[in-house]
Amino acid sequence: MKSSHKKHANEIVSPINSSIPPEFSQTETILFPENDLKKHDRGVIVMPGRKNRRKAKAKMSSNNLILTGWGWPEYACAAALALRYFQKKNEDADILGMSTRRLPEFLDEMKSPVCRRILIFGIGLAGDPERLASALKRLKTAGVRVIWFSALPLPESIPEKTASEIRGALDIRENGDGLLEATAMEFKLPIDDLVLLRDNPRNAYLRACMTLLDAAMYAYRNYQDEVSYGAAIRHIANRDPEKSWTTAEHKLMEHYQRYGGRELAGKSDANLELLTQINQVAPHDEVRVLIYGESGTGKETVAQLIHNKSPRKGEPFLAFNCSSVTPNLLESRFFGHEKGSFTGANERKDGLFALANGGTLFLDEIGELPLEAQGILLRVLEGGRFTRLGGTEELETNVRLITATNRDLAAMVRDGKFREDLFFRLNVIQIRIPPLRERISDVKQIADGWWLKHCGHHLKQEQITALMTYDYPGNVRELINLLERATVFENPDFAKIIEDNRFMTTNLRAREKVEVKPVSPPERPSTANGAKPADLVNVPDELESVIRLHVRRVYEKYDHNLTKTAEALQIARNTLKKYLK
Repeated sequence: MKSSHKKHANEIVSPINSSIPPEFSQTETILFPENDLKKHDRGVIVMPGRKNRRKAKAKMSSNNLILTGWGWPEYACAAALALRYFQKKNEDADILGMSTRRLPEFLDEMKSPVCRRILIFGIGLAGDPERLASALKRLKTAGVRVIWFSALPLPESIPEKTASEIRGALDIRENGDGLLEATAMEFKLPIDDLVLLRDNPRNAYLRACMTLLDAAMYAYRNYQDEVSYGAAIRHIANRDPEKSWTTAEHKLMEHYQRYGGRELAGKSDANLELLTQINQVAPHDEVRVLIYGESGTGKETVAQLIHNKSPRKGEPFLAFNCSSVTPNLLESRFFGHEKGSFTGANERKDGLFALANGGTLFLDEIGELPLEAQGILLRVLEGGRFTRLGGTEELETNVRLITATNRDLAAMVRDGKFREDLFFRLNVIQIRIPPLRERISDVKQIADGWWLKHCGHHLKQEQITALMTYDYPGNVRELINLLERATVFENPDFAKIIEDNRFMTTNLRAREKVEVKPVSPPERPSTANGAKPADLVNVPDELESVIRLHVRRVYEKYDHNLTKTAEALQIARNTLKKYLK
């Protein structure tokens, strides 16, 4: 299918942080889904291009530079307080988000003084201590004052000699009560509103500020947007009313509220490799992707990220579960129908391929698609054309198709349960999502991030240790379920919760080790005189009735458990329900 989508010529590229000069605001294509925007009002979030970072460092617009860490609202609050101090002195400051890993490199590459004062909030010093010490000494010699605000002392992991060099080149403002308190002590400014934002943002304005901060950090993690975070801090410092925030910022918040719960958190090698694959595949928006992953690993999240990082990001993203409707309705769902084409079709209705035109269509559980429907799907993939059910007009569509399954499609092709020609149409790019047990180190970041967002504080180390002792057959979804269970029952004893959960999922764990095979009818011996057994005499002649009889027997064998019966028969739950009627 040829591409028909185009970039909008009238998109408005509007830098958010006016204190950053044009050289620091060169864009690297970061847009968010904007289907509901009018053409004249398409907001664009601007980020500094990676290729221009070094150039940007040498052209700061202010004598003061604020570097602040990610993750904790307190870091942003402390940076906002520092900005208030400079504004009170009729000065300004540039604001940049920074990580522990990048800090030594960033300071080392400031070859000539571009500011006279650097304030560091919430950034650790253990990224590359030797390089950091060297950079700090050179900056001090050049007359640049670097102040590090922290609630904790220097990490003990830093060698003593290097730690001594860092202390000699760095002004340290340490306060065990908190980072914001350390900043307030330095600048002698009130912090009442910032404490509320940090600890308990109850009113609507503070909640909006928190959402903007969260959205900016989300944009950095997923789209490398390094500008929005500083802009959000500036709004907090200035107490700017929400109505004065830019259209792009409001769209970023909407995007975060819609997609912020879908992230691939974690720094394990397996997760980083997955993110790399997504970044490589996303720009090639004509290429089909087949995602493999167990239940609960985040297949739709991966599909959504591919869409949001692709040239189609401003177009529709539609997700459909292939096991959610009966086979006779699939053609109508895929292609739409004309008025009167079947009983109940009271008006013309577009299908998924029309609604997703120009964007991305995600078909989940593609392995559950009945054979008769597979041929229907193959037809539109071959030519990009289809006809509504009951219609005669041939329509054209241009969608990127992403499919997902937790089944072995190649084995299904071998067994005659999945069309080989369709398999090769879909299997252009394969992405395998590792189960959580293969990246167990990511449990800490996933769980701690969720707990911080919903409970307002971090998990204790013993809680994280308990969570990492489990292998999560239900993957990330099961981990989130455990966290929610702990909050509902106000019981943070995760060792006990996991033990209870092991008991409830015993059968699931058994299925991991033993492959469930379809159940065949047992052989029936003849009686001594050669007559047929009574139960064979009662077997119906019609094939459909025999199938229903066999399904009913298997259903009884598995104690009327729909899931186990469907897996034993290797059919979808909806198909099983049809035979049990």
